[in-house]
Amino acid sequence: QVQLVESGGGLVQAGGSLRLSCVASGSIFMINTMGWFRQVPDKQRELVATISKGGITNYADSVKGRFTISRDNAKNTMYLQMNSLKPEDGAVYYCWAFVNGMNNWGKGTLVTVSS
Repeated sequence: QVQLVESGGGLVQAGGSLRLSCVASGSIFMINTMGWFRQVPDKQRELVATISKGGITNYADSVKGRFTISRDNAKNTMYLQMNSLKPEDGAVYYCWAFVNGMNNWGKGTLVTVSS
């Protein structure tokens, strides 16, 4: 069992930056791939970025070159640095960890980008 807690969301103007954090606890030694997803009302949750335990990253095309995912395994923490934010980046951002074939989710943190 893994627990995930996100923080760092908030209101920012278009063009601004935010850094999201996700702290993992529980059976953290079992975590391999982690990532960030986002969701807006009435739409499916979509992948933003993932990172493997070894640091291999993957990004959605819509955020490439603007967002950077990273993780500090010693601190059991994953980050999402979001730069050049656009209004369409506004969403609830969820931390995700894939453990023993199961998806684990945080409760989400809200990001609002004003134009």
